[in-house]
Amino acid sequence: MEELGEEVSNKQVVLKNYVIRFPKESDMEVKQSQIHLKLPQGSNGLLVKNLYLSCDPYLRNLMKSPDPLRPNYVDSFNPGSPLSGFGVAKVLDSSHPNFKKDDLIWGITTWEEYSLISSVDSLFKIQHTDVPLSYYTGILGMPGLTAYVGLYEICSPKEGERVYVSAAAGAVGQLVGQFAKLMGCYVVGSAGSKEKIDLLKDKFGFDEAFNYKEEQDLDGALKRYFPEGIDIYFENVGGKMLDAVLLNMRLHGRISVCGMISQYNLQNPEGVHNLFTLIMKRIRMQGFTVFDYYHLYSKFLDMVLPLIRQEKITYVEDIAEGLETGPAALVGLFTGRNVGKQVLVVARE
Repeated sequence: MEELGEEVSNKQVVLKNYVIRFPKESDMEVKQSQIHLKLPQGSNGLLVKNLYLSCDPYLRNLMKSPDPLRPNYVDSFNPGSPLSGFGVAKVLDSSHPNFKKDDLIWGITTWEEYSLISSVDSLFKIQHTDVPLSYYTGILGMPGLTAYVGLYEICSPKEGERVYVSAAAGAVGQLVGQFAKLMGCYVVGSAGSKEKIDLLKDKFGFDEAFNYKEEQDLDGALKRYFPEGIDIYFENVGGKMLDAVLLNMRLHGRISVCGMISQYNLQNPEGVHNLFTLIMKRIRMQGFTVFDYYHLYSKFLDMVLPLIRQEKITYVEDIAEGLETGPAALVGLFTGRNVGKQVLVVARE
């Protein structure tokens, strides 16, 4: 008879129903299930204990009902099932040759204490443990690689160029600005509170920063900080901000489109009116997802790990303790409640 292993309770964050407009904590619920701490016979995957989960804005798009007219690059969540996303975990049992018991990994997992992972293609084994494990939800994980790809691979910054980063105090934006400063660029960021503006200038080393909520005229604000125009825009916001940026781009400017958080909760996304400037100023505007660039991860680590160890780069996390705080932490991303990378601690090993 097959040995099933010890049966334990397994706390989960489950999506109750598809979300329309702004997400609420009540759209999710914390439930208890049971799980055996051994892989089922015939499995070719992993059983893991989740340690840290990553709260990311893109998860909002996966809470919508699938729309064939607006297909997503990741399948929507299923109501009644746990959310899924990036996280850090410890392997408890493995039937896959690339992973063994007690390995630490980061990649796609589910929002519960213990997860069965059948697809290991998006998992990375953690080799460097002299840095906080939670960093693999951020600077050493998906957000870090996203910042690296969007700035270096897509925008190819040069010393002296003028760089603008929206949502600059978030998980990705804080890194983009610091990477650009290390390249010798002039960097301006925007965020939604005085605390975040101070953080951008005093901790992350941005040359300037402004609170977009206090600006009645975004075009005028950008002209104030970029009188000679913008060479590189790292796009995290969309909507009115993108429209204003397009008017302020320089000849042969580059726009890296990472996200559009201002649009995620709208039934009807806002249009963009100044796209003709792409032609007039010969601007290159490119969208991307980090999944297409996993092959660059080792190259990225070679660059960023020394910067962390030499304290040439700073990373700020906003920690929420316990799976039960997950719904509030995720919803808080859309009101700007978090300061820095929002991390959900499930267990500290």
